Amino acid sequence: MQIHANHKEILNGKTTDIYFHRTEEILKKEKKNPYVVAEVCAKKLPDKYKWAIFTGLSELIELFKDKKIDIKALPEGSVFFEKEPVLTIKGKYLDFAKFETPLLGYICQASGISTKAARCKIEADNRTVLSFGARRMHPCLTPVIDRYAYIGGVDGVSAVLSAEKLKLEPKGTIPHAVILIIGDTVKAGSAYDKAIAKGIPRTILVDTFGDEKTESLRLAENLQDRLDSIRVDTPSSRRGNLPSILQEIREELNNRGFPDIGIFVSGGLDEYCLKALNPYADGYGIGTSLSNAPTINFSLDIIEIEGKLVAKKGKVAGEKEVLECERCGNRKTVFFRDSNKNCDCGSKMKEVTKQIMKKGKVLAAEELDVIRDRVLRELRFLNV
Repeated sequence: MQIHANHKEILNGKTTDIYFHRTEEILKKEKKNPYVVAEVCAKKLPDKYKWAIFTGLSELIELFKDKKIDIKALPEGSVFFEKEPVLTIKGKYLDFAKFETPLLGYICQASGISTKAARCKIEADNRTVLSFGARRMHPCLTPVIDRYAYIGGVDGVSAVLSAEKLKLEPKGTIPHAVILIIGDTVKAGSAYDKAIAKGIPRTILVDTFGDEKTESLRLAENLQDRLDSIRVDTPSSRRGNLPSILQEIREELNNRGFPDIGIFVSGGLDEYCLKALNPYADGYGIGTSLSNAPTINFSLDIIEIEGKLVAKKGKVAGEKEVLECERCGNRKTVFFRDSNKNCDCGSKMKEVTKQIMKKGKVLAAEELDVIRDRVLRELRFLNV
């Protein structure tokens, strides 16, 4: 039994909250369908984030193809801050009313995953980061999670379908199950080396049965230069001091003549623990913290109706735009009608949002690699 929604059902409003369908009924009976301006922004970011990454736009625009509306938005993969409008919609209200629920769903989850991935990539400090989160969410969501983790900066994904869609080779090792069934870490490593095609890295778990340092040395002595790296996935109940465990492994491998064997770490990792592991680790598998990343709580609000400024309590009426100074990097949100767009440094500020749709025609669709490259450029200037 398939219970997930398909694209046709989303377009038909089947995943929309019922109150938007009731809104349509009311307004049609009242013969009201005004031209409105609506904006999307996040009043607060989760977990005291200083910034977030805006993603999900490429899926969102599929909702509005051939609808007579205009959309301005930050380019997908852009950094944004609290209270900045990331998206502005103009058009007859009933042309987009029933899409508010999926619109927000696309960008809230996507932006949350990409932001968490970006934070992990920054803290990994140029080390490899892989998305291992497929097993933590409904399998229908696997390509979604991995797509936005990859856009956010991770270097690869473990799930086969995700890798196919991203045009990547899936990355991963072997599970503990193989080692348990074969009965010994070294024998399992040897079996892996014999069975798996050459060119695929030999990375073997070392925490199944015995001491991680001892198992690492046994594998290194058996496989020699065929062993690319070992993977430490020690359960939290047995970790003690994980950085110290990694330090022991690294120093022993170096002292025994195996400085080129890498150390890959997984199991309950997030951006907050990576700095302590960086001196000894060469890469990370990040799972639950990516797939279960805090969503960005965007909201969509009408801010103008038929040219008149109007907004609900707690919101500010009037179309706005985000400006940035190319000279000093200063950034501010101003009213669209504001004629003063100069920076405090004296330079002219530039609008960062772009027109991406005009009367339902897509003007600025971008390929995945372009979006990801934008994120990676942004990350060079950001701190967690």
